[in-house]
Amino acid sequence: MTNAGLIRLLAAGGVLSAAVVAAGQDGGLRRRLTPADVTAVPPQAAGAGTSGLTAVSTRILFGDPAKPGLYTIELRVAPDTTIQAHSHRDTRTAVVLEGLWYFGYGPRNEPSLLKEMPRGSFYTEPGGEVHFARTGPQGATVAITGYGPSDTTYVK
Repeated sequence: MTNAGLIRLLAAGGVLSAAVVAAGQDGGLRRRLTPADVTAVPPQAAGAGTSGLTAVSTRILFGDPAKPGLYTIELRVAPDTTIQAHSHRDTRTAVVLEGLWYFGYGPRNEPSLLKEMPRGSFYTEPGGEVHFARTGPQGATVAITGYGPSDTTYVK
């Protein structure tokens, strides 16, 4: 790396650090939620980075997926729900909190491409990569974290 490149990298890191410190001064980065607190967060209708399905209840736990910055959302997905192939502009990570989630990568929601993801499973949704999901008879709850703004684009 050149000296100029190193200086740019350090300057960018300093700006990011200052933004984090500024947000932290008002407690904006501090968030502690018990399971009861999470349940008390009002669910929202379809929003940025969600499937838009009525069978999916979304709670924004941190940040705002429609705006630049870190966010975490919780999806509670009803039993026997199919989420068709789609992508998001941002890279996201996810953890299955409850139930059994079936997740796959590809342009069509095909059973042969699904992987069974029980509680405690982790997966990624790389930005721009098409993926899909399903639930079985028990439904599932998934926590997703990304860096917005997010969106959802379905495969036609």
